[in-house]
Amino acid sequence: MATSSNSSKKTMSSSPSSAGRPPQGVKFARRTSSGRVMSLSRDDDLDMSGEFSGENDYINYTVMMPPTPDNQPMAGSSGAGTASDSKTDGPGPYGPSRFGAESRRGVDDDGGGDSEAAKADRRMSVMNSSNNKSILLRSQTGDFDHNRWLFETKGTYGIGNAYWSEKQENKYGPEVEMSMQDFIDKPWKPLTRKVKIPPAILSPYRLLVVIRLVVLFLFLLWRVQNPNPDAMWLWGMSIVCEIWFAFSWLLDILPKQNPINRATDLDALRDKFEQPSPTNPTGRSDLPGVDVFISTADAEKEPPLVTANTILSVLAAQYPVEKLSCYISDDGGAILSFEAMAEAVNFAEVWVPFCRKHEIEPRNPDSYFNSKVDPTKNKKRPDFVKDRRWIKREYDEFKVRINGLPDVIRKRSEMYNSKEDVNERKLSKERSIGGGGDDAEPAADGEASNVTKATWMADGTHWPGTWLEPCADHKKGDHAGILQVMSKVPEMEAVMGFPDEKKLDFTGVDIRVPMFAYVSREKRPGYDHNKKAGAMNAMVRASAILSNGPFILNLDCDHYIYNSMAIREGMCFMMDRGGDRICYIQFPQRFEGIDPSDRYANHNTVFFDGNMRALDGLQGPVYVGTGCMFRRFALYGFHPPRANEYLGMFGTIKAPAPNYHEIEAQLEADPDLPDSEKQPLATHPDLGLPKKFGNSQMFTDSIGVAEYHGRPLADHASVKNGRPPGALLEPRPPLDAPTVAEAVAVISCWYEDKTEWGDRIGWIYGSVTEDVVTGYRMHNRGWRSVYCITKRDAFRGTAPINLTDRLHQVLRWATGSVEIFYSRNNAFLACRRLKFLQRIAYLNVGIYPFTSIFLVVYCFLPALCLFTGQFIVAGLSVPFLSYLLIITVCLCLLSLLEVRWSGIGLEEWWRNEQFWLIGGTSAHLVAVIQGLLKVVAGIEIHFTLTSKATAEDEEDIYADLYVVKWTIINPPNGVNLNNQGMQI
Repeated sequence: MATSSNSSKKTMSSSPSSAGRPPQGVKFARRTSSGRVMSLSRDDDLDMSGEFSGENDYINYTVMMPPTPDNQPMAGSSGAGTASDSKTDGPGPYGPSRFGAESRRGVDDDGGGDSEAAKADRRMSVMNSSNNKSILLRSQTGDFDHNRWLFETKGTYGIGNAYWSEKQENKYGPEVEMSMQDFIDKPWKPLTRKVKIPPAILSPYRLLVVIRLVVLFLFLLWRVQNPNPDAMWLWGMSIVCEIWFAFSWLLDILPKQNPINRATDLDALRDKFEQPSPTNPTGRSDLPGVDVFISTADAEKEPPLVTANTILSVLAAQYPVEKLSCYISDDGGAILSFEAMAEAVNFAEVWVPFCRKHEIEPRNPDSYFNSKVDPTKNKKRPDFVKDRRWIKREYDEFKVRINGLPDVIRKRSEMYNSKEDVNERKLSKERSIGGGGDDAEPAADGEASNVTKATWMADGTHWPGTWLEPCADHKKGDHAGILQVMSKVPEMEAVMGFPDEKKLDFTGVDIRVPMFAYVSREKRPGYDHNKKAGAMNAMVRASAILSNGPFILNLDCDHYIYNSMAIREGMCFMMDRGGDRICYIQFPQRFEGIDPSDRYANHNTVFFDGNMRALDGLQGPVYVGTGCMFRRFALYGFHPPRANEYLGMFGTIKAPAPNYHEIEAQLEADPDLPDSEKQPLATHPDLGLPKKFGNSQMFTDSIGVAEYHGRPLADHASVKNGRPPGALLEPRPPLDAPTVAEAVAVISCWYEDKTEWGDRIGWIYGSVTEDVVTGYRMHNRGWRSVYCITKRDAFRGTAPINLTDRLHQVLRWATGSVEIFYSRNNAFLACRRLKFLQRIAYLNVGIYPFTSIFLVVYCFLPALCLFTGQFIVAGLSVPFLSYLLIITVCLCLLSLLEVRWSGIGLEEWWRNEQFWLIGGTSAHLVAVIQGLLKVVAGIEIHFTLTSKATAEDEEDIYADLYVVKWTIINPPNGVNLNNQGMQI
């Protein structure tokens, strides 16, 4: 203490000046670390003269602190009072301490008031006790060590969420009941948040857009007003091209004005859905189910080993095993894919627990074992090296089995066919002998047998799909539907492994594997099977019967899960406040195996990190065909629970959209209404409600279940259209024969007859880019989408590095865009639920290939100028050069700022600009011609499947980059040769 003992004794004596106030406790003062004296008691009798005096001595301080040995409470009154039984390890007014010792009450309710002298003696006895010598020790500053006192006297901390005793007595009123649970209940937390682009980057970006737009307008106005009378045809061609370029640039830049970033909170997701609570006492996962769709069509161009690795990464994903299901659609019906998937499921029984035990990333075995990163980094289990060595050997044997499957299948089929041939010959001989006819002659040994060369399965039965030697009912486009559940529905509770579990110690590791099913839809001649879109719709129906996950993750066979938490990242958006209005979560596409310089812009980062991020600030990114998590209910063609309409010329007036679900339900509930009032309410075709799902009652019943299970958790007043906690804890019923039979029926080729599949329900038919059309239809109904960029890439795939293959890929995309422009999916025909800038973005999707016409013409202008000796303007005047300079400088600055907010590199941006010119003068032009031929002459468009096979040259993995594959898509070469020849 800062005062002497005499001063302390003086303050404890009674004084007339204190008669009108409640009796105070021990009064003292101390010097702070700054040297100023602070009065803790505000007592008028405190002697503050001498060295302790100061100008701020009597400031009205309010100090709340537990009673310490130098400040014990002492209360009394003339009538009755309370006595303090001060003991070093005993009572305190705040209850027991957090260090485990029980404290007693510092106030004896039955005791009377003691004299002031007795209290002072008791006070001094505490101060002089040997047990409190260490308490009086000072800190280095000379002040009382309060923290040490709390520890050594087992003092208490009061009330709060840091500590609360279960035996806390009711000191806060007879009607107040409190417990530790009242303090540790965490407040409601959102699962996602928006991270806006800094205004220091975005504001100059928008300003430059306005400046360049104004300068472009003035430049074009000057060009129109100043023609070249000596070469009007050159001037006319150039001005038309320049006006189109300005229009195309405007369509591209306008949707980029509001880019945003997003972040997820995986800890909050786990706390909400996987922690014990009153509605979930066991802490079982309350997350909704997810069905993962993987599509393949050709076992030669899409190697089964690549597909198997993708499936293994899905089965090992960090998501509740009982809530995850995986489906593969083999549109070719190849036995090679079927048996490769069976091998993958068998290997998954050891690979999946190994990944869980050692937290492996990535969980694609091929990528994991070929990674150049130190495999022991952050690994702490002593048996990791042994386990990794064993699983690596198992994977090598797995690859050998996959590579040997073609020979195994062929030899097996030859063996069974030879047996069938022998049996047929025996039967023929027996018939000839038994018949006794002289005309019947047995087949000679050298003659060919009539036995069909079938393809056989390992169990000795015919393969129902495509045979190695095609024949009727067993060839591409003509085979039966196949559905095989290769791994059963897992148990609801975790199944822990044990030592020597298939040579690995899986003690304490969940060894369950998610459900996996092989699907090959039925194909027959005379039916339009609608390529990939038809295969995806078949999987939608089959999965609704088998697992009915409310969310669907769509992946290509070469796009594997690189981040095992990717599904949880997407689920944060779906389960957050307002998530019931989200139709899909689009993840960026990332690629492996690209040459280091990315010569042909295969990474396409300008689109995925720039354009898509900007669309996320509007109504959401477009669907790009893979790496997308859908809401099943939105795929069925229904409207969102809440939507807005954007009115006015530029969609600046926002108004709530009518809820057609409720209106139509009211109309159907009133049978007395005339038929004229029961006509469709929606004025736009996309706003009608889907009704024709097919004749499967089991599928129809699953629609409402999927919608309810996909709702966010109603744990806050702001969450609309939610479900109660604990609604998804019931185990999934096991599959039975009638259920599987119904799933086989819904993948038949006739099921979609007289239904709305492909028109309003599921993936939309009629375009080779069915992905963009499907996303557009959802946005047009008022849904919104979200772009999810994770810190660790969510998915990774492969891309063609050969120029010809790359151009064929771009050709297919551009052709689909031209089809969209000429169809009713043109953004010009969109309804009022589509935002204005979102409409501009979709309009640009259908228009950008037509820029190739003007680009090719503009590229020929230099050669024409050299050939004729004329120029597009009468002369190089100052206004012309000034306008060009300002336009170019603005474009460069815009590109630099776009690089800043999108996070792409300058080299990536430059490669994108280079390939835009290559594709714009080649594939885009051919796409426009193909689209015109389809519209005018009705010629169908066919595309070549992109090969996913890796390079065969082991010494140079980029050998395919230098392979020359001649194609008709070569206008760039003609343009370049023409310009160079004219210059010579």
